[in-house]
Amino acid sequence: MILNENNGIKYFTFEKMNNIKHCFSTRVGGVSEGCCKSLNLAFRQDSRENVIENYRRICSVIGVDYKNTFWTRQVHTDRIVRAYEPDRGKGLFYDRQDEGYDALITNAKDVVLTGFSADCVLIFFYDPVNEAVGIAHSGWRGTVLKIGAKTVEAMGREFGTLPRDLICGIAPAIGKCCFQVDKPVADEFHANIANCGEFIGKDDICEGKYYIDLHSINEMILLNAGVKKENIENSRICTKCNSDLFFSHRLMGNERGSMAGMISL
Repeated sequence: MILNENNGIKYFTFEKMNNIKHCFSTRVGGVSEGCCKSLNLAFRQDSRENVIENYRRICSVIGVDYKNTFWTRQVHTDRIVRAYEPDRGKGLFYDRQDEGYDALITNAKDVVLTGFSADCVLIFFYDPVNEAVGIAHSGWRGTVLKIGAKTVEAMGREFGTLPRDLICGIAPAIGKCCFQVDKPVADEFHANIANCGEFIGKDDICEGKYYIDLHSINEMILLNAGVKKENIENSRICTKCNSDLFFSHRLMGNERGSMAGMISL
């Protein structure tokens, strides 16, 4: 990934997606104060005016209209929604989908698909053949549900996307260095994802604790879904280790803002 800075705003982009408008935001360059300082992109403990201004700023530097963003309530499931032209503005200006979805796909122009993260993995999808995009929120629950693979399948059904044509990016998220879990969570991975053991390690200090590599497991899920290895760009950047750039739920708890990933045709 490339760390960009424009008008005081820092944001990441994928090298493999340099011909499409997208970004993964940092916490740098916005107007929010307190625990949400400064580029907070979610209605959490912040004013509506601050969040809208932050969207205006980040969207301006990547060349999209903040009024065209589309987001839903993320609920850690494997539900996927297709966005259409009338969905522009939902989330920021209009009511979003009531039930909640964790992956968004579209082939509509100028619909800015938006996902949120403060440690969870965001996966970006671009089909240059059929001109379609997607973004998936894959926290540990979404990863266990293989939402990455299900997004590949949904793009195939909706747009004729072939896995071999997809270009995918795995954004900064909590790394194996910091993602410590209890045994029941580790057991969920072993029960649902074959061959994930190499990415799960015991904590040598705390008994009954494990460390999980969400970046690598999500990459493996994409590979198993038919995406080519050379078409996957995996950031492997830990959000908790880089709190100067990112909000981290593990580090900050609920007193924090959120980053956003955006992608648009």
